[in-house]
Amino acid sequence: QVQLVESGGGLVQAGGSLRLSCAASGRTFSRYAMGWFRQAPGKEREFVAGISWSGGSTGYTDSGKGRFTISRDNAQKRVYLQMTSLKPEDTAVYYCAADKDSYYGGSYSDNYDYWGQGTQVTVSS
Repeated sequence: QVQLVESGGGLVQAGGSLRLSCAASGRTFSRYAMGWFRQAPGKEREFVAGISWSGGSTGYTDSGKGRFTISRDNAQKRVYLQMTSLKPEDTAVYYCAADKDSYYGGSYSDNYDYWGQGTQVTVSS
């Protein structure tokens, strides 16, 4: 069992940056693939970025490539999402998720077993 708590969301102007953090409990964090998803009002939850156990493999949604960077610190049991050049369309609740069965969880939300409560990101134009 793992619990995930996101932080770092907030209100930012277009073009700005935010760094989201996800703190995990549990002794086997280093064996969980991790991902970030987001859900905007009236839209389905979508994949943003994913990272493997070791951090050696990462993946991004097309809209995030070149702007978002996912990373993890297994010693601190944290995963991060650095977001730059933010756009109003990035406005959403951002969720951290853990996949206990895969080296790399990928973009399919059903692969992930544990979810945080989310943190709101609002980008003003």
